[in-house]
Amino acid sequence: MAPGERVVSRNGVGAAPGKGSRGAAGYPSTMLHLASKSPRRRELLGRLGLDFGVLDVDVPERREPGESPLDYVRRVAREKAGAGLLRVAAVPGAVVLGADTEVVLDDEVFGKPRDAGDAAAMLRRLSGRTHEVVSAVWAVSAGREACAVSVSEVAFGELPEADIAAYVAGGEPMGKAGAYAIQGGGEAFIRRLSGSYSGVMGLPLFETVGLLRGFGIGAPVGLPRPDAPSPHPALRAPGPAQRAGRSGDPRGSAAQTGHPHPASGRGGVGAVREVRSGTTRQSESGVASDD
Repeated sequence: MAPGERVVSRNGVGAAPGKGSRGAAGYPSTMLHLASKSPRRRELLGRLGLDFGVLDVDVPERREPGESPLDYVRRVAREKAGAGLLRVAAVPGAVVLGADTEVVLDDEVFGKPRDAGDAAAMLRRLSGRTHEVVSAVWAVSAGREACAVSVSEVAFGELPEADIAAYVAGGEPMGKAGAYAIQGGGEAFIRRLSGSYSGVMGLPLFETVGLLRGFGIGAPVGLPRPDAPSPHPALRAPGPAQRAGRSGDPRGSAAQTGHPHPASGRGGVGAVREVRSGTTRQSESGVASDD
């Protein structure tokens, strides 16, 4: 454990520090660390049923001249993960997650509002428009690093000025990219969401699960593996284990899941999924690739 690091148990409360933890399925997992001050990311990661430490890191969030929104979000997430890794360099097998989420409209990155006036101005810009929410996650260790990016489209309805004023007065926009929280009162502004709810909230869980499995950290039974066959009956026939589960085998889906294992090739655990405007692209290089 790094000095000042907090350990969070799978139920979101403090846990005893240790050199490692075990996944929800009981398989050994590397000690995981989240390099973030965000309570929302801590909550989301806790939903995966893994014990992890929380590292408070300070990374400047300034977009460089000519830097695309996607490159900016990936860079900041990587810098957070790297800063966290420096804090736990002495911990054997440490894996650090860093993430960043930004709202993008007309190639402009809407970060956290400076004050109430800035928050109201952002919401007026987003009113009646469709914007993107770009969420990047990096997993880094002493021996490797990998990135996944989720891009979601969020359509706002027309926001009356009175609603904007009341929302800003309540304080929720402060500290939130784009001046709204999908998990709070801001959800009422959203007419349509195409993409990842958890990604808009701050940590895309599907992509995070894929990254962690690539580092040997087991995810809970019940979440689909990125390389798993389609669960739709029209696309595959049930196997013996599935038929047994349907006929009352107490092992159920656990018998089908088995121990997590690394997969190779396209769509395997080491692959990175990049979702953009409803399409999915795969990269086996460990870094999500640009169009």
